[in-house]
Amino acid sequence: MSGTELREEILLPPAEAIEADVARALAEDIGGGDVTAALLPDAADTAYLLCKEDSVFCGRPWFDACHRALDPEVRIDWRVREGDRVRKGTVLATLQGRARALVTAERASLNFLQTLSGTATVTAAHVDAVRGTGARILDTRKTLPGLRLAQKYAVRVGGGVNHRMGLYDAVMLKENHVRAAGSLTAAIRAARAMHAALPLIVEVESLAQLQEALREGCDRILIDDFDADMRREAVRIAHAAPYEGRIPLEVSGGVDMTTLRAIAEDGVDCISIGGLTKHVHAIDLSLKLGPPPAA
Repeated sequence: MSGTELREEILLPPAEAIEADVARALAEDIGGGDVTAALLPDAADTAYLLCKEDSVFCGRPWFDACHRALDPEVRIDWRVREGDRVRKGTVLATLQGRARALVTAERASLNFLQTLSGTATVTAAHVDAVRGTGARILDTRKTLPGLRLAQKYAVRVGGGVNHRMGLYDAVMLKENHVRAAGSLTAAIRAARAMHAALPLIVEVESLAQLQEALREGCDRILIDDFDADMRREAVRIAHAAPYEGRIPLEVSGGVDMTTLRAIAEDGVDCISIGGLTKHVHAIDLSLKLGPPPAA
């Protein structure tokens, strides 16, 4: 990864990862069997999926996998695509399958859709807020346990960019690493020596550390909790000779929708926001047996 690039993962997670997510969700919900669904006749039926608030749609592969795990012959006719902005009252899909399987898969399939659509929706709002500035919206590792690949996929669907996926695919030096190494320079050199092939992200706490990181070189610099004046000065330093903006600057901390645009307009390259995946507002959806209402 060059200094001006961010890691872009394949849009959709591996099929086996989606299937594993679905298997866990169905196992925790069904347990020894759906005792209520057993009251229904095991006959063919129809259902429709209704969106009950404005949102960015995301999570179809998980929804499909839930229903096909219980009824391989189910037919799902989608009226929207991943990433579509949908309005309240939109019928997203119609289904044809076995009545018991439809209602048993209902909750798990909706849980995936509402969570991932919520993540995509809030990401899209942040992306919209910085549009035209050149800043990119990044996620973090603050994801729901067990759903990291799914939520990071939803961030991409919402127009955001993934930060590192875990502790294994990038080196990120923070205060504790610098303290242990004795200096920022020593920490950077040790990281390069041990993990030369991995991207290196360096967090700095002062303008002096920023200049140190720029001199040593890395793939991205995180200016954490800088005030507005320090942030603008950091941008000026990073874009002046001899650095010429080759190392992107990332902002984290103290970011919300009231401060986001101003931070982006200061000229930073990336803004990472834990709330994209941590503060999940689940989108209100419902799956109802029967044909959809007439338009």
